[in-house]
Amino acid sequence: MTSERDQAVVAAAGRFDDGRFFDLLAGWVAVPTESQEDPAGPAQTRYLAEEIAPFLEDLGFTVERFPSPVGKSPFLVARRVEDPSALTVLTYGHGDVIRGQEGRWTRGHGPWRLTRDGDRLYGRGTADNKGQHAVNLSALAAVLESRGGRLGYNVTVLLETGEEIGSPGLDAFAATHRDLLAADVLIASDGPRLAPDRPTVFCGNRGGVNFDLVVDYRAGAHHSGNWGGLLANPGTRLAAALATITDATGRILVERWRPDTLTEPVRAVLAACPTPTGGPDGPAIDPWWGEPGLTPTERVYGWNSFEVLALHAGVPDKPVNAIPGRAHAHCQLRFVVGTDKDAVIPVLRAHLDAQGFTDVGIVPADREFFPATRLDPDHPWAQRVVASVERTTGQRPHLLPNLGGSLPNATFADTLGLPTVWVPHSYAGCQQHAPDEHALAPLLRQGLEMMAGLWWDLGDR
Repeated sequence: MTSERDQAVVAAAGRFDDGRFFDLLAGWVAVPTESQEDPAGPAQTRYLAEEIAPFLEDLGFTVERFPSPVGKSPFLVARRVEDPSALTVLTYGHGDVIRGQEGRWTRGHGPWRLTRDGDRLYGRGTADNKGQHAVNLSALAAVLESRGGRLGYNVTVLLETGEEIGSPGLDAFAATHRDLLAADVLIASDGPRLAPDRPTVFCGNRGGVNFDLVVDYRAGAHHSGNWGGLLANPGTRLAAALATITDATGRILVERWRPDTLTEPVRAVLAACPTPTGGPDGPAIDPWWGEPGLTPTERVYGWNSFEVLALHAGVPDKPVNAIPGRAHAHCQLRFVVGTDKDAVIPVLRAHLDAQGFTDVGIVPADREFFPATRLDPDHPWAQRVVASVERTTGQRPHLLPNLGGSLPNATFADTLGLPTVWVPHSYAGCQQHAPDEHALAPLLRQGLEMMAGLWWDLGDR
């Protein structure tokens, strides 16, 4: 006999099958909420006021919109209170997206039009993060409909519009509005699954710090025949400095950047997880790269990684026989719990000075970055979500102590003091932050089922 829970799960999937979910997401994708562009505010305000607010008000939420404490990237808070003494769940999403990169898309019809091609739904925000909070809110709507308009608990929705630029003002907003955001748990969705064909649950995130390394010797470039051997080359000097940060196989050489939090319990959890994969279109892992003695899963989820994201000296696309006067590299450290975010750059400064590279400048990026967080995978809330997902899908989800990427989870875990559990609906090959961003239809549909089951289970206490 089909249970009421099963009927709610089927109803949620039905929203995908009959096109309602596609139409909803198409409207959301069409709003160009690029937080890296100015002026970003009007599109973000329209997204919250004209797309999100009406949808939530139809579900019985009381909606408020707030300006950011730092002047851009507004917030929306929606509350649905059935019983002030009952369980309250906080869920989160970000309505802003990375730059659209129009003209560089090779699939679909560009960033602002949702297009389906086989199992792929193309459009900016389909994976990061409009598609993910569309899944969660649509599943909630299906459960409300199946349960006669009542959940048996309270829900607060927080949507921000600045995550792609480091969530400026989010932490200050949460600290100011603790009462408004008071809850028992955060359940949200962002980031990718560990593997496309099996659900993932994760409980925190790696942190991230970006910065430029700069060697600036002189204005202009000078003929290499006349000046070669007489003028110090900033490109060579910068390359030598980088070689003291990691060795030729990616092992971090800055001693205080090497974490000591890859404990045996964490290793045991990660041992149950397969090697990360982006699916058939994902890149092949380089087994020789990174910290020796660690598995690929440990390198991504249990260790720090240093990356050179861009490197420039001279005129790379049209080289000339001239010694450049300046070189710079845009770099990033992804780090796990145990690494002090505020000490990352001072530690590097001391390291470079000790290696004789006092001439290499460090310029912090002009955006905020996220601290690392981690909830114990054995925490009751993590196990409760895992059990619900397994009940719906018949698959035991991969359970990670933290995501490899960065999220503003510290606002919820530290500032608000909540247990935090994330259920992603994307995969690593989704091309987020690049042209041709897409979501996989089977993952979105299964996400609707999983979240409907979870929203239902939270009312069966």
